[in-house]
Amino acid sequence: MTHPSGQRAAAARVGIDVGGTFTDFVLRTGGAAAAVHHKEPSTPHDPALAVARGLRTLLATARLDPADLADITHGTTIGLNAIIQRRGARIALAVTEGYRDILEIGRSRMPSSFDLHAAREEPLVPRDRVVEIPARLDHEGTPARVPDDAELARAAERLAATGADAAAVVVLHGHTDPAFEAALTGRLAALLPDLPLVSSAAVWPEVREYERTLVACLNAYIQPLMSRYFDRLEQLLGEIGVRAPVYIAASNGGSLSLAAARERPIETVLSGPAAGVTAATRLGAAAGTDRIITFDMGGTSSDIAVAVGGEPEFATRTTIGGLPLVLPVVAVGAIGAGGGSVVRVDEHGVLKVGPDSAGADPGPVSYGRGGSRPTVTDCYLATGVIGADTFLGGRMPLDAAAARSALDAVAAASGLDGRGAGTAAGDGAAAGDGAEAGNGAAARRAADGALRIATAGMAVELQKTLAQRGLDPAEFTLVPFGGAGPTHAALLAEEVGVADILVPAAAATFCAMGAADADLRRDLARSLRRPLDAEGAARLGEILAELAGQARAWLAGQGGDPVAEPAVTLAADMSYIGQAHEIRVPIAAEPGGPVPGADALAEAFHVEHERLYGFRDAGAPIRIGTARLAITAPRPTTPAPPVPPGSGPPAPLGERTLLLRGESVRAARYDRAALGAGATLSGPAIVEQTDTTVLVPPGWTAAVDPTGNLRLTRTRP
Repeated sequence: MTHPSGQRAAAARVGIDVGGTFTDFVLRTGGAAAAVHHKEPSTPHDPALAVARGLRTLLATARLDPADLADITHGTTIGLNAIIQRRGARIALAVTEGYRDILEIGRSRMPSSFDLHAAREEPLVPRDRVVEIPARLDHEGTPARVPDDAELARAAERLAATGADAAAVVVLHGHTDPAFEAALTGRLAALLPDLPLVSSAAVWPEVREYERTLVACLNAYIQPLMSRYFDRLEQLLGEIGVRAPVYIAASNGGSLSLAAARERPIETVLSGPAAGVTAATRLGAAAGTDRIITFDMGGTSSDIAVAVGGEPEFATRTTIGGLPLVLPVVAVGAIGAGGGSVVRVDEHGVLKVGPDSAGADPGPVSYGRGGSRPTVTDCYLATGVIGADTFLGGRMPLDAAAARSALDAVAAASGLDGRGAGTAAGDGAAAGDGAEAGNGAAARRAADGALRIATAGMAVELQKTLAQRGLDPAEFTLVPFGGAGPTHAALLAEEVGVADILVPAAAATFCAMGAADADLRRDLARSLRRPLDAEGAARLGEILAELAGQARAWLAGQGGDPVAEPAVTLAADMSYIGQAHEIRVPIAAEPGGPVPGADALAEAFHVEHERLYGFRDAGAPIRIGTARLAITAPRPTTPAPPVPPGSGPPAPLGERTLLLRGESVRAARYDRAALGAGATLSGPAIVEQTDTTVLVPPGWTAAVDPTGNLRLTRTRP
């Protein structure tokens, strides 16, 4: 688009995050204009429809044409939800003879050591759709059994008879020679041209047959669904006139091309949470903070991640839908309740929060959509933290009376109905804000108690997470986002001992912001399981060189225009022989070049082992487990434009009475959009914006930094 100035609009980048309730959009240009944000109601029956509708609105708001878009990066939970809800494709599994029960046996562990009635997850592929094939490698990668054409034809017939939509192929020790398994998969594909096949060693050639089989099966399980979604997305974007390349956010905090995501959709299942952590890490770096805790509080749960030195923490094992996933992902952990978590009283009269959630439909009682169970959001309303008439900028009025009525029942069941200890909110609150005096005092006590219980539960989990890493919460800055993150951040910070909070300018669309800024990234791995000697070190170098070649080939096929040379990091998982678990050891070497010798690698392992566990065993033999390589190609980023300075002290919109930790306080209300750079205010205060509400409790101050972030600092213990 050509603007009135006659200048062509700067190329714009769009980030999209598809959620269950809303699809979030962020548009950023290379100029000085502020980012444009939009929330579009999601369309679960056709998720791409909400993307297309929202993109039209976003472009109209920004006064841009589709031709002005440089690229679109899209995070989605479609694959994750399909796994959790078991709504994926009907799949089959072709596996080495004698291993038909690999998914049934798993790791032979009980789901819970403390619950004899806990049921295990149903296998992703039932036994009647598992076909044995006479193919096998030994532990060195030498073929021990190669099927002839007749044997393979019989296996293909059995696979076709399962009626599967897709199938995974797994050969014992397939990670030792991925080409063998790929060739076998190709032979089967020639016999079954209409059945999509996935080779486990092509997806993730790492040791441990059960986990590798699951990765391949999960990829096959969601591939047809994701392919249909990507086809629909391309169709609708084409109808709008979008010709810009589309990237998909990945679970490792990076992004990959649409073609790569079609082939390996399993790499995208945790893209939403990972994108938020990536954005928070960059936000912290820009604000001069390199030790952050991210706090993403949505409707169902609250998630946290830790970043030290400007880099998020990664994990190579996580669990989705009760199944282990051994791909590299940004380490995000659930720590407690979300805004829709249900407040209840158990059979012993004890007040509890969660784990059930009211979801988006019917949602909290105050939404007026038929919900009858009070939630954390209803507690915010009853205690005055959010206002009935100002929620989401006034676009969504809340029913305070309905919330109080539901919480009255909780108060009666828990003994908080006026006969127990508790302090009601003070006089003079505005009608409808959920905190007026003499009306609903028991409901407010129940709501305040529920918020304290939810906060305590989050704090325990967060403190455990930090303690396991030897980290002190007092040294960190909390970065909250999501619809409820900024609302609950100070309550959590007080509980765990964090004294610094950095609230992004557009917290509710923060994951979409992370998607827009995501670099191209790919993680590769291959297990070798060899002793660390001269021969083992040489083999490690050969495998890392092969992985470097694969990484360069992958990057060349992603398109886009990286702004700098790609960064490549090398590492190896190693252990003392006999140890059950390995540790990651960084390798200082050029990609494709020679790696350090056996002695240097051993010393690097000893140093890392000593750092983690406080000792080394210099005389013990060492084993190399898995070689790892990550390639990251930086993409253009757009710094946030400066916020104009404020003119004098900020003027409050009014006051509201809050009930916080049993005490009634009067809090000034502020409009965040009216706060200029340098504006400061003291708690108790409420800062309202169109996508969330920020609580500033007593003993805290808040200041707007030059880019519009709101920094909360605790001024008293």
